[in-house]
Amino acid sequence: MPNKKSAEKRVRTSERNRIYNRYWTSRCKTCAKKVLEAVTSNDRELAVKKLDEAQSAIDKAVVKGVIHRNTAARRKSRLTRAVKTLELQA
Repeated sequence: MPNKKSAEKRVRTSERNRIYNRYWTSRCKTCAKKVLEAVTSNDRELAVKKLDEAQSAIDKAVVKGVIHRNTAARRKSRLTRAVKTLELQA
């Protein structure tokens, strides 16, 4: 337990930020999983739609400071590559 008033405030602030960050990271992961599920089911149109949603969620997480921009670029690149392999098979 914190002994000072400022430390109590930091505990509250850090808890609030932890919940906020957890929401955005889980949202990004969920969107990525949906893209990969669409790719494994060979549904090209759904995969492209889910890719757009995932890229949007990842970009929003970057703007909010939840993930680093290079991490976001890497994740979007991997998802895009997965969808492209699906398009090349068709």
